[in-house]
Amino acid sequence: MVRLKLSISATLENVTALQPASDDFEWFFQVQCTSCRETHPKHIAINRTEEHEVSGGKNAKAHFVWRCGNCKRESSAKFEPSAVIKPYTAENGNSQPILEIECRGLEFVGFDPRGMWKCVGAASGTVFNEVDLSEPEWVDYDEKSSLPVQVSELKSEWSRA
Repeated sequence: MVRLKLSISATLENVTALQPASDDFEWFFQVQCTSCRETHPKHIAINRTEEHEVSGGKNAKAHFVWRCGNCKRESSAKFEPSAVIKPYTAENGNSQPILEIECRGLEFVGFDPRGMWKCVGAASGTVFNEVDLSEPEWVDYDEKSSLPVQVSELKSEWSRA
């Protein structure tokens, strides 16, 4: 078992507290088998609210169960019950961990931020609930503070927790 940490960095203009918009957010990761090192060709989706049975385990469940197409080994990953998604608040594009996942037999090697995120206007506290990060940048206008807001240059990195 290994615990992996997902860290992101981004340029935030007049916003802070970037995080998924809901608890049932679909996380899209690229997965690699730790046995044969085969990388799945597509991003897979993991949702914190869905659980799946793990073969051979007594009532064992995980948020993601995967059988490698190359070596046929079954692997799994799960969010810890106590794990909290940490809003990204770093300034100047510094990297900050936002998520930890326990993995058995697999590693995540990529992250796709598609889906709805939310953030907060730094000066006004305005909540932006529909931040779509599937494009290279998200731009809007904060009417309370009369300032443009933007999230751009999002980068991600996996490391051992």
